[in-house]
Amino acid sequence: MVLDDRDRRALKARAHALKPVVLIGQKGLHASVIDEIRAALEHHELIKIKIPGGREAMTPIIEEILAATDAELVQRIGGVVVLYLKNRLNQT
Repeated sequence: MVLDDRDRRALKARAHALKPVVLIGQKGLHASVIDEIRAALEHHELIKIKIPGGREAMTPIIEEILAATDAELVQRIGGVVVLYLKNRLNQT
């Protein structure tokens, strides 16, 4: 699923009040964190993830998360990313 500009703006507005539900620690991304992200996306559809490190350190982590979950990147601000994955039960 590719988000158009209108969808992305609506998701950003919804995500504004959200708190990060997954915090990636200093040990980085591993299988259990990916599983936690998948579960959060399945339950919430729209989530925030807090990632430590600078922009260069975050980019490969974000790419790995997107590849592992099939989620869409909605927004990236500082150390926080917003991801969206439409719930399979709600798809028509």
